Amino acid sequence: MTSVRSGAARLMESSIAQVSVLGVVAAFSAASTASAQWTVTRLGPAGTYESYVNCVLGDQQAGSAGVGSARHASVWNGTAASWVDLHPAGKVQSLIYGISETEQGGYVVMPDGKYRASLWSGSAASWVDLHPAGGMNSNVWGIADGQQVGSVEMGASTTAHASLWTGSAASLVDLNPVGATFSVGVGVSGGHQVGWATVNGRYHASLWSGSAASWIDLNPPVARSSTAWAISGDEQVGEVSLGSVRHASVWHGTAESWVDLAPAGVGYSVAMGTFGGQQAGYTGTGSITHASMWSATAASWVDLHGFLPGEFSTSYASSIWSVENSTYVGGSGYNSITHQDEALLWTRANGAACAGDFDGDGAVDFFDYDAFVTCFEGGACPPGKTADFDGDGSVDFFDYDAFVMAFETPC
Repeated sequence: MTSVRSGAARLMESSIAQVSVLGVVAAFSAASTASAQWTVTRLGPAGTYESYVNCVLGDQQAGSAGVGSARHASVWNGTAASWVDLHPAGKVQSLIYGISETEQGGYVVMPDGKYRASLWSGSAASWVDLHPAGGMNSNVWGIADGQQVGSVEMGASTTAHASLWTGSAASLVDLNPVGATFSVGVGVSGGHQVGWATVNGRYHASLWSGSAASWIDLNPPVARSSTAWAISGDEQVGEVSLGSVRHASVWHGTAESWVDLAPAGVGYSVAMGTFGGQQAGYTGTGSITHASMWSATAASWVDLHGFLPGEFSTSYASSIWSVENSTYVGGSGYNSITHQDEALLWTRANGAACAGDFDGDGAVDFFDYDAFVTCFEGGACPPGKTADFDGDGSVDFFDYDAFVMAFETPC
C-alpha cells in the first residue's frame, strides 16, 4: 500500500483559502456535476482556529489543526470527534504531510525556530527526530513503504536538497541531481520519489528511484517549468506552467508521457494527489479556488466545491484514496462566516457502475456524451471503454442508440 499525499501545497503557498468571497466567475458553472453519492464531512475539531487535511489513506486523514496560537500535527478517522493531537511536548509547531498504514511524516518547529523532519506512529509520544547532524532545516513531505522523502538544508547553506530516509536520521540519502541548484522531494510510492529540481533557474518536475543518479527530468519540452506533487504506482501528478498559466498534469515516468488535465474555462489548475487512475487538486480563476477531481483527462474534471455548504467561498483538495467501497478526497475550505480554514473530507460510495458515466468520473453529463461520440467516431476512448457499447462485437448505430438510452436513464 502506498501513501498518497500532497499537502506540500503549503510549501509553496501559505494559504489559498483566505480570500474575498467576491469575484466568483461563471467558469466554474461549466464543471461537471458529480453523482449525488458525494458527501462532505467537516473535520475541524472543536476549539481549534483552523484545520487542514494534507493526506488520506483508507479511512485515515492527517494534517494539522490550530491550537492556541500554533499548528499541531493531527490525525483523524473520518469525524471531527476522532481527532488526535500528535504535537510533541516542548515544540513550537508541528504538521503532517504524509501518511502510511502505521506512520505519519512531517516536521516540527523547534524553540530555536529550526524545522526538523519528523516521524510519528499515532501518538505525540511516538515522535522520532529525522533531522541529520549538521543540518539547518529539514522536512518530510511524503511517506510510504518504510521510506520518507523531503528536503534538507545542510551546513550554513539555505539551499535545499531532496532527501530520502528509512526511519532514522542516520539513514539519510541525498537525492539532489548533478547540475541542480536545489531540489525537494514531496511524494514516494513503490521505491520511487517525486518532487522538483531547479535546472537553469527553472523548476523541473522530477522522478527518482532512491539515488541522485536515478533522477529523471519530467519537464515537458513545451513547459516553462513544472512540479510533481504526488505519486502512486507508475503515475505522477503535479503542474506544468505553459507561459504563466499552471496546468494540472499527469505523467507515467517520462517527460513525453505528460497529459494536460487543465479544464476548459478555468484560469489555472494543479493536481496534488493521485490514486488508482484518479487525481485530486484544485482549479482557480482569479483568487477563487475550487477543490477538483479528474479521471486522467481534462474532460473528466469534477468540481468538488459544488458539494460544500454555501458558506465556503474557496476550497482545495490535496489527496485522494480509493478502496473497494469508497473514494476519499481530503483537503480544506475557507468558511467565509467563521473566517476559518476547515479540514474537509469528500466521500463517494463506489457502487455498481452507471452505464451512462462513459468517462468514469462519477457523473453523467455532457462530458460523457462528448467522450462517447469521440470514441464512436474513431478517436480516443476512456480507459477500459469501447465504442461497442451494446457488446455485440460491432460498432454501429445500435451502439449510439444504446448509449443515448443509458445517458438518459437516471443512475
